[in-house]
Amino acid sequence: MQPPSPGPWLLLSLCCVGAAATPPDCFSQLAAPRNPKIHLYNAEQVLSWESSSAGNDTEPVRYRVQNKFTSNNWDDVSLVNCSQITATECRFTTANFSGGFQKDFNVSLRVRAELGCRVSAWATVPWFQHFRNVTIGPPENIVVTPGGGSLIVTFSAPFDTGSSAEASFSYYARYWGKGGTQQVKGPETSNSILLNNLKPFRVYCLQVQAQLFWTTPKIVKPGNFSNTFCQETAADASTRLQQIILISVGIFALLLALTGGCFFLVLRYQELIKYWFHTPPGIPSQIEEYLKDPTQPILEVLDKDSWPKDDAWDSVSIISSPEKEGEDFEPKHWSSQETPQEDIEQGNR
Repeated sequence: MQPPSPGPWLLLSLCCVGAAATPPDCFSQLAAPRNPKIHLYNAEQVLSWESSSAGNDTEPVRYRVQNKFTSNNWDDVSLVNCSQITATECRFTTANFSGGFQKDFNVSLRVRAELGCRVSAWATVPWFQHFRNVTIGPPENIVVTPGGGSLIVTFSAPFDTGSSAEASFSYYARYWGKGGTQQVKGPETSNSILLNNLKPFRVYCLQVQAQLFWTTPKIVKPGNFSNTFCQETAADASTRLQQIILISVGIFALLLALTGGCFFLVLRYQELIKYWFHTPPGIPSQIEEYLKDPTQPILEVLDKDSWPKDDAWDSVSIISSPEKEGEDFEPKHWSSQETPQEDIEQGNR
């Protein structure tokens, strides 16, 4: 004999017992998070929202974030811990996992509030693809180096795109001289741009921009321009040659001017120059001997060397005109052995 089947009254009584065991707060639902949005800047991936439920005195409101790809089911985020968190944001790019979701994946996100056994409805974020929806910042680590009539701009990519066959960056430089028109150089695929044919010794200002090229589905996404950098160019080869020529001509002209000035001064003040460089007169040897021995008679000192000892003479002749007209005068001669002193005295008389 089969046991009697439970009647509807038994089932109803069991449901009533279960409902009585459930806390009454679990039947009330929390308000869902407000304004959920995904922030994509360069490599950053951050989901944020606004809280709409307040916690109680013993426990704060916590949040749970789930993700879903194109054909998958909803799952808790496995990249980072975004379950039972109290913060109102979930960062998918961290120091431990800087890549976040793959940048070509189609990703959907949703978040809900939880407080004990109470939960809120899910707040869903529209799906996104990083390469499609990212905001691209300017290139990083920009350095401007002056060259000869040129500027060399080096930089690094805003973020790593992974495989260059899938996505890559190209770069543009917008530059202008003070008071000149704006020009654009690019696209360049390397991490440097050469701005040539610039005027030497002139200040140029520039900005650099990166553009993302996504091969599938062939999307070109321009980025933001960098801050303005200003730099003065250096001298080119022709300018340096001109400087060398001008310096050489200037030095030659200066030397020529100095030479001409010196020559003019010599002609103008030659007497004074002769006076400055003339050897001062010396004291005669006779006076110098007298000054050394003042006891000697001055006349004897002067007469001492008036006739050189080595001077020899053979004869002395005295020639005198007649004192009276008609008188004949016969010249007298003396040999070197004779002394004409007496006759000289007589002639003087």
